[in-house]
Amino acid sequence: MSIQVFGLPVSRGVAIGRAVLVASSRIDVAHYFIDASQADAEIERLKSARNEVATELSTLQRDLPPDAPAELSALLDVHLMLLHDEMLATATKQWIRDRHYNAEWAVSAQLEVLARQFDEMEDEYLRERKADMEQVTERLLRALARKSNPAVAPVAQASRDFGGEDPLVLVASDIAPADMLQFRRSVFTGFVTDVGGKTSHTAIVARSMDIPAVVGAREASRLIRQDDWIVIDGDHGVVIVDPSPIVLEEYRFRQRQSELERARLNRLRHMPAVTLDGQAIDLLANIELPTDAAAAVDAGAVGVGLFRSEFLFMNRAPDDMPGEDEQYEAYRDAVLGMKGLPVTIRTVDIGADKPIERMSVSELRHEHVLNPALGLRAIRWSLAEPAMFRQQLRAILRASAHGKVRLLIPMVAHLSEIRQTFESIARAKQQLADAGRPFVDVEVGAMIEIPAAALMLKRFLQFFDFISIGTNDLIQYTLAIDRADEHVSHLYDPWHPAVLRLVADSIAMANAAGKHVSVCGEMAGDVAFTELLLAMGLRSLSMHPAQIASVKHRVLRADTRRLKAGLEAVLSADDPMTAAQDAFRRVEAGATLSGTPLQ
Repeated sequence: MSIQVFGLPVSRGVAIGRAVLVASSRIDVAHYFIDASQADAEIERLKSARNEVATELSTLQRDLPPDAPAELSALLDVHLMLLHDEMLATATKQWIRDRHYNAEWAVSAQLEVLARQFDEMEDEYLRERKADMEQVTERLLRALARKSNPAVAPVAQASRDFGGEDPLVLVASDIAPADMLQFRRSVFTGFVTDVGGKTSHTAIVARSMDIPAVVGAREASRLIRQDDWIVIDGDHGVVIVDPSPIVLEEYRFRQRQSELERARLNRLRHMPAVTLDGQAIDLLANIELPTDAAAAVDAGAVGVGLFRSEFLFMNRAPDDMPGEDEQYEAYRDAVLGMKGLPVTIRTVDIGADKPIERMSVSELRHEHVLNPALGLRAIRWSLAEPAMFRQQLRAILRASAHGKVRLLIPMVAHLSEIRQTFESIARAKQQLADAGRPFVDVEVGAMIEIPAAALMLKRFLQFFDFISIGTNDLIQYTLAIDRADEHVSHLYDPWHPAVLRLVADSIAMANAAGKHVSVCGEMAGDVAFTELLLAMGLRSLSMHPAQIASVKHRVLRADTRRLKAGLEAVLSADDPMTAAQDAFRRVEAGATLSGTPLQ
């Protein structure tokens, strides 16, 4: 029976495929695909872990004190029986062999299947055995963790090269940022999550991959089953489970239309981004890893406007942070990968929805810090860890010897923070000079992403060479909306007049001071804001490489003089989105008559 699940549309387009559920677990589970040739070794690892758990359970049973209740021994018998049950053992092997899941993912996937079967049992006694199965699989997962196999490396695969010819879509309650980093080069053609808002990591990564996604679809992971055929309508926030043939054909048509549009836009990749009135616009790339540089160059980016260095730190234990040399090599590779184009490296922005350790956002929020978005993150975290901060600064400065590097400081709010930051930079430079290591005196910029920074910008500009406006956090802090909380995500509004006023004023102040200004938040890659940002005087936008062609399409059709004429009407409107649509539609019509729009 076909059903529909509704959530937030966060990445446009249509994805059709079989559902792959990533189950939540009380312990951390690594999700990655293995190579087909590694399946036997992975199954052996699974068997070894199962034998270890069987020994544990037998030992526990043997060592029960004589006066222990008989039920305890019987319970351990049940656990041993469940451990060897074919529904767990055989099916788990199939996940490994047929789907190429790593062993932990295979166990958690099969647990999800069995848990649903237990839930549907009419017999109460049998239904309650679900908890026993969960305890057994948890023991198994812990044993697997102790037997992690460094020789088995995650692999990236094309979307149709295993599990049959069917494309796959990922369904999860939530996806940790570290897992998203793993999945972003993987097989999935779409994402659905129960939680998250428009700027959650799932949403950002899905947009960056230019694949459809729906988040905040609260019951999706419960209603959708492994291997269900589903349609993700990323334009309208709808997930259709088991679609009828007519509905499926309609969505296949829309999917083909979308692919044709992408192919058309790709032809713009290497065309200069110049408006109809001759304004050159820098379209830069946001990247997370050095290997992303190739995609940035291929997409026609004229540089990296934001290298999110925190992705080098995430999914690492506190005693396993990347050292100076490891960081230097990563930054150097990004610089070399950009082939002479500038690279802006942001110092680590850890905290809030970007925890270091493998820990879900909900765990971080509820068990460790009450308000992580307001706590120790970004430059605050760096200044609280001065040795680690200087280590990163030295690594970035060393990379500057290989090409043009700019240093970007996240979440500045206080003059005292700025002074401490520059003291750290000066000390890092002195340490490099003393050690005889080459570096260049790089430009230093500030992220403007909280209202205090926007309001203090005139004073801040005397310290910095450039600014980059981080609209995601600026919206969050201006409107007091936790951008990772689906309960308030409907209030997260980039079109809010207060947000637009802060962005417009920041751009105007930077331009007046002759300082370079860019926007690197989600607004930069959203074509709905292209004309508005150009009207504000912005001439540099940084986004994921996949978004560059669409934004360039808008730039090529824009006339900044005409757009500027409509700006004040938008900024003073109660409903800026509607006002912008009205104002800029008229401008575009006028420009089309006087210019040569893209065909």
